[in-house]
Amino acid sequence: MFNNFFILRHDFIFLLRNTCSKKSIKFRSLFTQTCSITDLTENSSNDVPKKPSRKLSKTYDPSIVEQGWYDWWEYKGFFGSNNMDENFKESVKYFTMLSPPPNITGNLHIGHALTLSIQDAIVRWYRMSGYRVLWIPGTDHAGIGTQSVVERQLYKIKNLTRHDLGRENFINEVWKWRELHGNRIIEQMKRLGASLDWKNLYFTMDPPRSHAVTNAFVKLFNDEMVYRDTRLVNWCCALGTAISDIEVDYETIPKQTFLKIPGHKESIEFGVLHKFAYPVADTSSSLSELVVATTRIETILGDCAVAIHPDDPRYKSLHNKEVIHPLLNKRIPIVCDAELVDMQFATGVVKVTPGHDINDYACARRHQLPILNILNKDGTLNENCGIADLINKNRFEVRKDIINRLQSLGYYRGKDVNHEMRIAKCSRSGDIIEPLLQPQWYIKCKDMQLRALQDIENGKMQVQPSYHVEEWNRWLGNIQDWCISRQLWWGHPIPAYNLTYEGQESDEGLWFAATSLLEAEQFVKKYFQQNNIALQTNYVLKQDEDVLDTWFSSALLPLSSLNWKGDQNIPENYPTTMIETGFDILFFWVARMTMLCTYFSGEPPFKRILLHAMVRDAQGRKMSKSLGNVIDPLNVIEGVTLKEMHQTIHNSNLSKHEIEKSIKLLSREYPEGIKACGTDTLRFGLINYTQQTRQINLNISYITSVLHFCNKLWNLFKFSNDRFSSLNHITHIKETISCNSFLESKSDLTLIDRYILSRLSNTVTKCQLGFEKFELFESTKAVKDYIVEDLCGVYLEFIKPILYDNSENIDKKVQKTTLKVLEICLDTSLRLLHPFMPFITEELWQSLVERCDNNVKLGTPESIMLSRYPKVADFENQKDCTVENDMKTILSVIHAARSLRQSNNIPLGQPLPFIIWSDDRDLLDDQGPIKKYFQDIRKFIKASEIRVIDDKLQDVSVKTLLTDSA
Repeated sequence: MFNNFFILRHDFIFLLRNTCSKKSIKFRSLFTQTCSITDLTENSSNDVPKKPSRKLSKTYDPSIVEQGWYDWWEYKGFFGSNNMDENFKESVKYFTMLSPPPNITGNLHIGHALTLSIQDAIVRWYRMSGYRVLWIPGTDHAGIGTQSVVERQLYKIKNLTRHDLGRENFINEVWKWRELHGNRIIEQMKRLGASLDWKNLYFTMDPPRSHAVTNAFVKLFNDEMVYRDTRLVNWCCALGTAISDIEVDYETIPKQTFLKIPGHKESIEFGVLHKFAYPVADTSSSLSELVVATTRIETILGDCAVAIHPDDPRYKSLHNKEVIHPLLNKRIPIVCDAELVDMQFATGVVKVTPGHDINDYACARRHQLPILNILNKDGTLNENCGIADLINKNRFEVRKDIINRLQSLGYYRGKDVNHEMRIAKCSRSGDIIEPLLQPQWYIKCKDMQLRALQDIENGKMQVQPSYHVEEWNRWLGNIQDWCISRQLWWGHPIPAYNLTYEGQESDEGLWFAATSLLEAEQFVKKYFQQNNIALQTNYVLKQDEDVLDTWFSSALLPLSSLNWKGDQNIPENYPTTMIETGFDILFFWVARMTMLCTYFSGEPPFKRILLHAMVRDAQGRKMSKSLGNVIDPLNVIEGVTLKEMHQTIHNSNLSKHEIEKSIKLLSREYPEGIKACGTDTLRFGLINYTQQTRQINLNISYITSVLHFCNKLWNLFKFSNDRFSSLNHITHIKETISCNSFLESKSDLTLIDRYILSRLSNTVTKCQLGFEKFELFESTKAVKDYIVEDLCGVYLEFIKPILYDNSENIDKKVQKTTLKVLEICLDTSLRLLHPFMPFITEELWQSLVERCDNNVKLGTPESIMLSRYPKVADFENQKDCTVENDMKTILSVIHAARSLRQSNNIPLGQPLPFIIWSDDRDLLDDQGPIKKYFQDIRKFIKASEIRVIDDKLQDVSVKTLLTDSA
């Protein structure tokens, strides 16, 4: 009897999805000029940036959409803290955040893009939520990096070294370079839409910051928080300076490998373990020699002892004995050290070279051994090496000589060529790091680190994600005093002056910290008076030639960026609201900011520490130039061909092997190059990736897929604007948005209207919650799902017949209400989306504003970024779970009906009889959705007849609960 019916089961559910065709986009390069700080704060052109005004193009083209808006926003001052409308000022709230300053030598990389995308989204949300926002931009002088770049350029162009020029002239060259190139990355930050307050732009070596740094050091010195000591440091011989841990790259060498090292024509051998013997001095011992092994055979000349484990039975007879140095023919002690020696490794004997190994240095301190430095600062051997022929020869070049000497004396025991080792390389120069004894300045960290731990424990600061607290506690709990001096020319000169005078008892002299030479001379005079030294005594006062670690000035930025002078007057906007950055600099920067700024101000520098994961390639590998997997954000924004990517690799300073490796990888990963996606697409995609909290494995194909979402959004507004024009709809875009004031009566709403507004209420709640929890990926997912699935996938499909019907039978009131609801959905969606996609949302929002009545426009903000972010309270009365559940049932019926038509090749417009067959009594109840919306269902599925049947009835004949015939 059912041969003429199509049977629909309620669990047969399909989702409606609209698809967009892929568009080929060619992006024009923008923002290529460089500028100085004054260029950034003033419009250097005579042309005043005008507000972009253009009709929506047929297809979405980010190269057009993203033109003009940023210049106009900046010119209008929308990024500043005083841009709020008067109505916003009823209860002023403040949000202050420091943006991590990029190096002036840098180009924008994908890590910068992620950081700026997250920060700008947060900033725009706070701004739209009524806060006075101060997002502080700046650039870092990057001591080592900048000096290295200028030195290379100087040698390449003029064949000169910095020593040829002299310090003062070289520093002048660096300032010239900075003026020409130092703000290139600023323009790239603007390209990403970062709404930073450029009027507050700083440079870490500008006068206000330099003044703060000098005063801070002097206070630390006077408080006895800074001291000078000779210790082992990470030394880069190529650069001639100590470097921080973050500037050290570690590489594992699995076996014998020859590497190209800067300054050496021949490749240097690594991954081998040399073995040689120390003859035992006591001839009565049963052991005649001790065999040791080392990967750095040249350091034998700095050996001060050999160590054994006190519990090793093999060497019990050698406790308190000596061995004879095989090359220097001097006696050195055998020490027992359980911390240094592993009995199970090799022979259980370790050579001790305290001047060139951190573990040996600690051993020497425990046993009061002499600490001998055999290297000059350039990596050549000095007179302490004990062999005149080797003095001033490079540490790597003497290896063969030392091996030959050991062999001729009969003490060399061969080498293991399959020894896995880990080498430390300078990230700037590529040179091998040498632990080297050098006098340096240190900050005492103990008291400051205790306060930093307490402030996290008592809730004065919060770390998010919270699992980083364990890492914070572990690092600060084991912190060593901080080495803050660097042997560079470019940087903040250390304001310390060394005094030597006639008749002085100490050869090292005395140190004074002062803001100037004149002030230091006053301190000398006072010192002479206090110590009964004649004021006519001849003396020499010389400023330390070293500069401060770049991280020192960066650690003061929460204060100095607010124009703190290094005194007791703490800026009004301190502490800042939060800091957001990658977790890789949690300790190098965030912890040091916390320690120093808390010390000077008494309060931690921020209330919240928000950390994001590190970006790696799709395979989870660290991005590296040598691997060829580094992604340039501008290539994603503007697009790039494979040929252009290959050319970039060829123009780099990589070795031939690395170039070949990179070319091969690029050809495999990007055979068609990278498609132009635009800034909005990149930002949205990167933020959506932050749900990967440990590390982000970035797949460019996912980023490009976000472009389809932009196309769908664009087509949504093209359709809507077309209908608004055809039906003469006047929009009412105001500062705030609320369903309560917009809709006259809820009774005028159809089922589909109530459904889409309920879904909108749910989306507003999710977006707000995502921002409040700083889990932005929840917000991006919520707004995207709403636009794609609810607004485009459902609502548009239902209202098209209403908006396209021009017949006299159409209910004009329903049509008018539908237009209002559509406007609310569009306006609200753009506001929810704006923090993530500033350009496309501004372009589309302005198309809505243009349709406003002139009187309404007077109260409309100039830009969407100045409008109010949707509030949960203004939409919560639209939430209707019953309507949503009922609509789900109706949608399942509709999708099932369409599926049956499709599978049977029956046109959608042809009326057909249907049976709805279900065993769910709630659906079939008189108040259930089937009966309640029976006529709507019949209309939606174009049914000539519908029968509803209860599958649970036991009657032999099927009982029809409800029948309707057209």
